[in-house]
Amino acid sequence: MGKKKEKPIDLHNLTPQEQLKLEIAQEIGVFDKVLASGWRSLSAKESGKIGGLMTKRQKELNREAKQRSS
Repeated sequence: MGKKKEKPIDLHNLTPQEQLKLEIAQEIGVFDKVLASGWRSLSAKESGKIGGLMTKRQKELNREAKQRSS
């Protein structure tokens, strides 16, 4: 199996989930690393931290949206 080549990140055409992921990467200090070398350059610990924070934020956003609609 060959390695898949990672496509460059297009900062002008991001989905809301990709935007959140990059915001969190910036907050934990790995944004420049991601832009320079891609997501695969992150350690498991860094990736896990981003995933955990994304999940937490999405739950908070869903809770807020649910409260607004009630």
